[in-house]
Order: sequence, then structure tokens, then C-alpha cells
Amino acid sequence: MGRELPRWYRDAKFGLFVHWTVGSVPAFAPLGKDPFALAREDGEHAAFARTPYAEWYWNSASIPGSPAAQHHERVWNGCDYGVFVERFLDAAQGWDPVRWERLMRRSGARYCVMVTKHHDGVLLWPSDVPNPHRGAAWSSSRDLVGECAAAARRAGLRFGTYYSGGLDWTFGGLGIDGWHKLFRAIPQSDAYRAYADAHYRELLRRYAPDVLWNDIGYPGGASAATPLVDEFHAANPDGVVNDRFDLIGVVQGAMHADFRTVEYSSGGAPAGRQFEVCRGIGASFGYVADETEDRCIAVHDLVRLLVDTVADGGNLLLNIGPMPGGEVPWMQASRVLALGEWLAVNGDAIYGSRPHPLGRLATDDGTPVRLTSGADGAAYAIVCGRTASERVRIDGLPPGGVQLLGHRGALRREGDAVLLPCRPPEHAVFTLRIA
Repeated sequence: MGRELPRWYRDAKFGLFVHWTVGSVPAFAPLGKDPFALAREDGEHAAFARTPYAEWYWNSASIPGSPAAQHHERVWNGCDYGVFVERFLDAAQGWDPVRWERLMRRSGARYCVMVTKHHDGVLLWPSDVPNPHRGAAWSSSRDLVGECAAAARRAGLRFGTYYSGGLDWTFGGLGIDGWHKLFRAIPQSDAYRAYADAHYRELLRRYAPDVLWNDIGYPGGASAATPLVDEFHAANPDGVVNDRFDLIGVVQGAMHADFRTVEYSSGGAPAGRQFEVCRGIGASFGYVADETEDRCIAVHDLVRLLVDTVADGGNLLLNIGPMPGGEVPWMQASRVLALGEWLAVNGDAIYGSRPHPLGRLATDDGTPVRLTSGADGAAYAIVCGRTASERVRIDGLPPGGVQLLGHRGALRREGDAVLLPCRPPEHAVFTLRIA
């Protein structure tokens, strides 16, 4: 229970999530708020019936009267989900992992977590343990997981596996329209427990992941999952595990988790615990064909999300949702690349940093400033917005000489005021190094 968090994970700060799923074939979800905001504002039925998560399409289409159910009947004539599985696995045969490798290399991310099996039960690797209800047709003959792992590692990233331990709709549970039904849908049979356990051990043996990212829960909860997690940690002391094998068990101290997960607006950073914020570039993790630029997080908001997360002591796991053939839509890739460019200049304030005792300050014109303590011993003040002029005053700025990251030479400092080379552009997020 008192296991020390591996340093690489604390230092990494930024990872890429990959939801490449069968849901990318229908590629449909209502465009709107994230499901946690929907639940708070419109009720839990709306959170499921109108979920923006395209990877939940099979379940959404199983809820009578839902937008997905109407879409499925109108566009797909109510076809069996297996039609999408066949199309997805066929399209994936043409995937070029080198394109992902290039994106990962330029993203600034330090680790990658790939979905290996989502709630629909489709396996993205040629498993020796095929689905007992759908057979080999529900497994990829091409080792998509292995090829992604190799691409990530060539790009210098650590690799992790997402596996939906808590839901597998081939074992039942479709039509989830509330939280109670969600947790009742977790298969608890000995057959499913053995199936999930065999998959996990296969993933560990074949791909040696550094992150186990389980979702929803696990059959048997903490008592069933703990031996698996213990064996993972024994084999890989650098490995980390999230808290979703048994959320309640983690809170009660019955099970260990290396980090807590915060999804979209599901809650704030847990005090005193390592946490990871995960979200898509739009409101879905999986690919949505009708998603437009205005539905995606703006680059400056994405940078601020990373800055706020890191200044609070967490990591950001930003998702990409590829199309069926593995192409990453440009509106996603462009934001990932922009974040990588920002990190290329400002990375000293992010990688290896820790929260600064001051945490938050502001300029005299009200622009937010977040502070981190760098691995080099310097303080970093990240100014999150355009200031009124090139003269920036930050009351309480730590003492020391000031440099602007990306600019050579020291800046002139007068007390808490710093003179920049020029007034920053609109939506600027820039970093002052103080030492």
C-alpha cells in the first residue's frame, strides 16, 4: 500500500491516450457536453443516452429513443455490430504505424497508453484467448498493440495498455442508461474473470507495459485484481497502475493504486495524491465524423490545461481518436503538434517539475500565473494570457534573475516588475525562469 511512485511517471507530466476503436466506423455521437456535465445538469439517463463518446456507440444505440438508436436505424438499417467490427479490422490492415511514431516524437509526450480492448470486447491483438461468444472474428489478426508499442518506444516514449476489465458487452449488459446499471453490468462470472485475467497476463508477457490502465472495474474487485497488480509490480518495479480496478477499494485502502484518474469534468485534483487528467481533443475519446474545429479544445486552452494540471501536481493524458484506417484527423494532430512545439520551448517548466509553494499568482492586470519548481532548482512562472504591455508586474514573484524561455539573455527586473522584449501576442502562454 505504501509503494513509492516511480520517478519517471512523476517527471513525465504528459502522455498520449489512443482510442482506436470499432466505434470509429459508425463514427457517431451527439455533439455536446461531456457525460459528467450532462449527468450533473440533465440527469444520468441523459449522460448515457446522449453521451458524446463515440466508442460507446453500441451501448448508446441499444437505448430506445436515443440519438444513436435513431441514427443506427436510419443510416445502418439496424445492422448487427459485427458489421462494424469486420469493417474496422479490415481497414486496420492498411495502417502505417510510422505516421503515429512521427506524431508521438513531435508531441512532447513521454508515454503512450493504447486501448487494447474497449467495452465492445474487440481485441486489438491476435490473442491466444479469443472471445468465447464471438470467436476469432472479434480479434485483430494484425498485432496492432505490438506495433503501436514498438512505434512509441522508437519515438522515446514509455508504453501502457488500457483494458476494459469492468465491461465487455459480448458478455451482456448493453442498454446501460444509469450508474446503477453500469456497475451491475460488470460481469462477475468465473468464466469472465478467467478470461480477463488471461488477457492481462498475455498483455504483460507480450508487451511489457509500464502502465496498466484499467477501466470501470474488475470482476471480484480488489481481492481478484490485487494478485495481478502485485505480480505486475514485482516484474516491473517501474510500472504504474491506475485506480479503476476498484475505485471504492482504493478509497478505503483495500487496494493499491499508483495514481487517481480525473476524466473531463469528473472532479478536481485529489488532494495529496498523484493524479492524471484524461480527455479527448473534442468531447469524445473515439473518432466522431461530424466533429468540427469549434468543438475541439483550442490550442491555448490545451496549453493552459497542461500547465494547470502540472502546477497542481498531476499528469495530462491527452487522447487521440484515429479513423478506422488509423489516420489521425488533422484537427487532432495539429493540436498535438502545437502542444509539442510549446513544450519544446517551455519544457523546463514542465518535465521533472514539482508544484511550487506559491502555486498561483497574477499579473497586475489580472492575468493568471502558475508556478512550478523545476528539476534544475529554478522557479518557473508561467503567465497564462496576453498582458496589457511589455512591462509585467507579478506581486510576490520569487527573488532572482529572470529569463524568458525561448529568448536569450536576462530580462530587466525592477522589484516585482519584469520588462519583456515586446507585448505578448493574443492567447500567449509564456514562461519566466527565476533563479
